[in-house]
This record gives sequence, structure tokens and C-alpha cells, in this order.
Amino acid sequence: MASRYDVELVQVTKRYGTAVAVDGISLRVPAASYCCLLGPSGCGKTSTLRMIAGHEAISDGDILIQDLNVSNLPSVRRGTSMMFQSYALFPHISCLDNVAFSLRVRGVPKKERNAKAQEYLDLVHMSDFAKRLPSQLSGGQQQRVALARSLITRPKVLLLDEPLSALDPFLRVRMREELKRLQRELGISFIHVTHSQEEAMALADLMVVMEDGHIRQAATPRAIFEEPASAFIARFIGGHNVLPWDSGMIAVRADRCSLGSTGDNPRLAGHVTAVEYQGPVVRVAVATDAGLEAVAVVSDRDFYRSPVGPGDVATVSWLQAEAHQLAH
Repeated sequence: MASRYDVELVQVTKRYGTAVAVDGISLRVPAASYCCLLGPSGCGKTSTLRMIAGHEAISDGDILIQDLNVSNLPSVRRGTSMMFQSYALFPHISCLDNVAFSLRVRGVPKKERNAKAQEYLDLVHMSDFAKRLPSQLSGGQQQRVALARSLITRPKVLLLDEPLSALDPFLRVRMREELKRLQRELGISFIHVTHSQEEAMALADLMVVMEDGHIRQAATPRAIFEEPASAFIARFIGGHNVLPWDSGMIAVRADRCSLGSTGDNPRLAGHVTAVEYQGPVVRVAVATDAGLEAVAVVSDRDFYRSPVGPGDVATVSWLQAEAHQLAH
């Protein structure tokens, strides 16, 4: 019977001397899913990825891959493959030979490994570049070759360490689409470390937000955006107003706020501090004399019916039902 989970972390801890990088985290990654580990620098996401890969020893806990406890297994026996941020292609050999390299190390005959390497170059739309050296490729093309090299061993889990960070914004969006397509076609789990909230929201089936070595929330991107577990989550994910209200803190999505007030809807009145035109929407920030700030993201049509500018008196309001009570 196939495992329901491709990766399970059970109370996993990583210490570097007296410093705790990852503190007793538990996580289940469902079979054939795209999981993004997300959080600020130093939150423990890269250490977690490297422990899954076997590149870092765990201090406590267990790591299971498809029900096999791999905690003490070397990386080559875990059924994982790692794609690094730097791509790490061999500069002196062709793209085809780069992709075939791991099969060569395993003693696969040249004709067979080259045919398999060509198949994986086809998968990432790089078959026409098989004979080129890495230096003759763009950054996006090098990334595709590195991806083919990572996949040729047919890993149970592909681990990706900030694979899109070196690409320009346009190419980053295209490669996101490619990664998601490949993950679905191959039917294996991808675990992807990123700093980018937008990247995680676009790619993940399971989004895992980390802070200070802990998992603060793990759910679908929509669930996290709709119901952030804390003020930290709401602020880190972005797109929310986090405000003290009545007896606690609330989060209200900026795109669910309006400029102006109607009826007895909750509101924040103050002066406009910033206006950003973003094409289909306009972002308007309003601050009170007491220092509270709220943002309304409104359609360009609505904004230009009654535009405001920095220094103008303005009110941000929202429906009571749009306010999400934060746990802490």
C-alpha cells in the first residue's frame, strides 16, 4: 500500500553548538504534493531542507520518506535529490553530460545514460541545447539543465533551495509554471525553500511558514491568506491590515477594505500617507494621529472616481465579517 505521506518530520531538532536552528518541528507532506517552506532569514527553513536531504545530521527526532525512517541513512540512500540555488553545473562538459553524470557514476552504459539524459532534457524543453556548455546558456536555461539533472535519478522527493532567486521577474514567473507542470506530470513531491510569499502562494499545495525554528502555520495558501494564525503570519504574508481592535488583534485583507465609510462599518480615519498606482488597482495607505496605519487596495476605476493624495483626509473601512480575529 502506497504511503499517504512522502515526507514526515517527527519532533525534528537541529542544534549548532548551543544555538537551536530548528526546534522540535513536526510536519507531514502528502504524497505527490508541492510544499513550500517559507519564512524570514534565519527561521530554519534551509536547515530543515538540508536535514531531509541528509546534508545535515538531525540533533533529535526522526525523518521518514514514504514510511522509511531515513534519519541515519546517507543522502544517496534516501531517495531524494537536491537542486541548489547555484545550479552547480560542471562548466567543462556539455548539458547532456551534466544531466547524465549521476547515471555515469552509477555505472550505467553510455548509450543508455545519454538516451535517458536526452529524455529529461526534452522534459524541460532543452533538447536543442544538449551539446552546449553551461557558459553558453542563459540563467534560465542553466536552471532547466540543473532541474533535468536532479530529476534523472527519479527521486521520491525533489528538494529545491531557492531555485528562482537568481532569475529576473519575468523568467521567475515562467519557471514557476514549469516547476508546477513538472511536479504534476511526474507525480512526486517537491519541497521548495523560498523567501518569496508570492512564489509560495503560486506554487504550493502545502505552505509552511516558519519563524525562529518553529512552524507557525502549515496549510493551503488560501487557508493561510484567509485565516492567518497570528499577527506575525498576517504581516509576513502581506496584504493584510493588522490592528488592535476591541479586546484583541484583528487582520483585515487590504483588498477587502474601502476608501470612505458607510453606515456603522468599522473604520480607521486619518490622513493619506502614500498612494501607489499598480495598474488594475491602487494602494492607498492611511495613518491616524495615534500612529495606526491601514491600507486599502481598490480598483483603479473606484479610486479615480474620487481620487485622494498624500496629506488628504481619508477613511479606510471594512465589513465586520471581513475582520479575522488573531490568536495572538
